[in-house]
Amino acid sequence: MPFQLPELPFAKDALAPVMSAETLEFHHGKHHKAYVTKTNELIDADQNLSGASLLQVVRRAREAGNNKLFNNSAQLWNHSFFWQCLAPSQGQKPDGKLAKLIEDAFGNADALIQKLQEEAVNHFSNGWAWLVLDRGSLRVTSLHDADTPIVHEGMVPLFTLDVWEHAYYIDYRNERPRFASSVLSNIVNWDFVAQNLDGQGFERANQQGAETPELTA
Repeated sequence: MPFQLPELPFAKDALAPVMSAETLEFHHGKHHKAYVTKTNELIDADQNLSGASLLQVVRRAREAGNNKLFNNSAQLWNHSFFWQCLAPSQGQKPDGKLAKLIEDAFGNADALIQKLQEEAVNHFSNGWAWLVLDRGSLRVTSLHDADTPIVHEGMVPLFTLDVWEHAYYIDYRNERPRFASSVLSNIVNWDFVAQNLDGQGFERANQQGAETPELTA
């Protein structure tokens, strides 16, 4: 099959109590896996996508107006990026170039976290809150449903927070504000966020596609 469910970059219990092992078993092991499975099924039915990378699949699906493939492949990528945005709570804070950009755009890290929380909490229905690099400056925004920076100019992804209900219903029930506050204040992988200032964040959640056997024989 072309795409795989990526391994989590931490143990399933490593984010507790902010995010439980049970949440990860369902969110990663069932929801994310379902996007992988459906994306592969849809690709298998379209020989033109044989060998295409995940990024290429997402962009081609959007260009073609193939909403089913776009939604599943974009969610595959969004989640693959999201897991890397998290890390076990060790008091991590932004520093270096990232800290300077945060200071320029928001004043300090606490103000950025507050802005991200407001974006996540006030986002209607399902979607993602994003910290992006836009022409050299930081910007907080959100995208609905499966939408992704992959298909938007001026949105170099640095960090995202999943605000679909499946991200928090086990640990927080319907309390999205408490979920957002807990994640943003404790388990953000600021090293990963800083790494993405190089503009290569898209590739860090990308996968290379596999040629179908009948086309390579």
